[in-house]
Amino acid sequence: MPVKIRLARHGKKHQAYYHIVVADGRAPRDGKFIEVIGKYNPNTNPATIHIDDVKALEWLSKGAQPTDTTKAILSYKGIMYKRHLQNGVAKIGRAHV
Repeated sequence: MPVKIRLARHGKKHQAYYHIVVADGRAPRDGKFIEVIGKYNPNTNPATIHIDDVKALEWLSKGAQPTDTTKAILSYKGIMYKRHLQNGVAKIGRAHV
């Protein structure tokens, strides 16, 4: 089951906002999801992003794949960098065992 971190659209025409969700890759865009980990509103200037860092890192470590847009949002918030640092620390820990 490929798990994706992606955006689910909400709101009305020309006033969309998005929930950042963890979902099965086979589920429809706005359909069934596993967990909501954040919100993204591109209508404000600058765009408003609220995301639970701990949950996002947990899902990334479990192998969830972010879509291109979601990956850009996670990078902007520094979550991809935290994941990179965690992977580096894990590799160093295994090398000295």
